Amino acid sequence: MSLDAGAPAPEITAPNQDGEVVSPSTDGPTVVYFYPRDDTPGCTTEANQFQAELESYRDAGVAVYGVSTDSVESHRDFCNAQGLAFDLLADPDAEVADAFDVDASRGAAARTTFVLLDGEIWRVYEDVSPDGHARDVLADLLDAGVVELSE
Repeated sequence: MSLDAGAPAPEITAPNQDGEVVSPSTDGPTVVYFYPRDDTPGCTTEANQFQAELESYRDAGVAVYGVSTDSVESHRDFCNAQGLAFDLLADPDAEVADAFDVDASRGAAARTTFVLLDGEIWRVYEDVSPDGHARDVLADLLDAGVVELSE
């Protein structure tokens, strides 16, 4: 069970793959996606597809953050190996997962995505299938008129 759409968006802080402390905005459109583990097949697919769509996300003014219980070092290696240009937040104690009520009881976060907007959770995707998810989230934002691609 995770937080529901309409709930206040948690204000979180966590180190990224470079060890820099990051606090994603809850005001502008922001995607926070939780995934179980760096460098595993489904997680790699999901990360690579967010990377493939990253220019479109940025053109639409949407920030993207991945979160797992992996360490800063693991995230750094994963980002370098996959060429990821967005922040992966290290959550080894599952504090960020807890803030979103994402199950991490088995040591890894359940694959769940949140779209934050205007200080609230706009949409929640649970039991995510990694293949095509990044494209689907962006399409939902565009179809709902929440964002537009700049030209």
